[in-house]
Amino acid sequence: MLLHRFYDEDLAQASYFIGCQAQNTAVVVDPRRDITDYLELAEHHGMKIVAVTETHIHADYLSGTRELAAATGATIYVSGEGDEDWQYGFEGERLHDRDTITIGNITIQARHTPGHTPEHLSFLITDGAFADEPGYMLSGDFVFSGDLGRPDLLDEAAGGVDTRFGGAKQIFRSLKEVFLELPDHVQVYPAHGAGSACGKALGALPSTTVGYERAYAWWAEYLKNDDEQGFVDELLDGQPDAHAYFGRMKRQNKTGPAVLGYPLAPLPEFTGADIAAEVESGEKIIVDTRHHSEVHQGTVVGSVNVPGLGKAASYVAWVFDPETTDADAGLVVLARDEAEAAQYRDHFIRVGVDETVGFVTSFDGLPTYQPAVISQDELEGHERAMLLDLRNKTEFADGHIPGAHQLSGGRVLWNLGELPAKDETIVSYCQSGVRNSVAASALRRKGYDVVELEGSYLGWLNHNNK
Repeated sequence: MLLHRFYDEDLAQASYFIGCQAQNTAVVVDPRRDITDYLELAEHHGMKIVAVTETHIHADYLSGTRELAAATGATIYVSGEGDEDWQYGFEGERLHDRDTITIGNITIQARHTPGHTPEHLSFLITDGAFADEPGYMLSGDFVFSGDLGRPDLLDEAAGGVDTRFGGAKQIFRSLKEVFLELPDHVQVYPAHGAGSACGKALGALPSTTVGYERAYAWWAEYLKNDDEQGFVDELLDGQPDAHAYFGRMKRQNKTGPAVLGYPLAPLPEFTGADIAAEVESGEKIIVDTRHHSEVHQGTVVGSVNVPGLGKAASYVAWVFDPETTDADAGLVVLARDEAEAAQYRDHFIRVGVDETVGFVTSFDGLPTYQPAVISQDELEGHERAMLLDLRNKTEFADGHIPGAHQLSGGRVLWNLGELPAKDETIVSYCQSGVRNSVAASALRRKGYDVVELEGSYLGWLNHNNK
């Protein structure tokens, strides 16, 4: 058996390629939407992808299940569990508790493990060439290394009301009735790692075991003592802010993401002269991919800041909402060449931003301006309508600049009603300045008067501890 983990550092998301080397067939679980890596691995091993499945309706990225099936002819398998509000809206075989997918010697059994979402499945994998019982579990957003999936995302991102309490109790039961019934040696491969917003304390280890979690996970003592209420209280406490785009991901993944068709066409290169008029009219939006220290020296009017490939998917979903009027605009990426621009496009489509139309290598010929920035010395006497803290609510609770209003960067464009009028000044900050530059660029594009605090919160701490 071949078990290959693909890990996207941007979204802290894992997908899995499971191949039978006897029959040269494979299944992909929880694929992302840029599918080239799966196709290349299958070709490298001489395997045919015959099935694509996913653990649940995802909120943090747009699923590549339909894209990969369209490219390979693979059969789609999705959950048929959960209530009627969380049934998939596209064609595919429905999996229920204990249903199986078989490829050669390998059996993949679905187990219903609700709580993170009502329809959530985990997959138990038996390599029949060596054993007659499962040795591996793909746990999706149920069990992570050292943590559990959050049960509050339906409230935070999908319009639910107090579903978190029932979800937490479902996770408690899923642990008791499914996870802890497994032998200690079963290896557990989760769908996310450290940095994901799908839990509050995910470990960085790529995998764990049932026995290790049984012995050392924070929740183990609650299960041992059958303390459901204590478990619920602890699980729900301190969960991070959910990004606003999660709601869009839920809707699109439920109905079925649009199929782009691979391979994608090369991106054209533009000069500033080619697109200057369209940039000024708003028909094209420049994505400035530089560090905020360079952006502060001057950037394109109406541009948004997505500083580098590392978190490109996350940040583009903060600054561009394809469900608004901006969806009619094309994104033009600042990149070294077409290959780098294509990498940005790959990251963008992971969160359903499909509007990349080309790239530029410089801002020559484009209208530019210098974003407003103030120093720590200028902050105290600065006249402003709001001091805006763009960090998560947990960071804010740990310490903030007095008088600040908290609204995390991933939610700000969807909560403009919390902000002062556009002709009033907002001074914004985050922890170090990166998120501040991203969110501030989006607000400026919407016409807000935003001044960034140089050095952000860490700079404020240093300035006030001299």
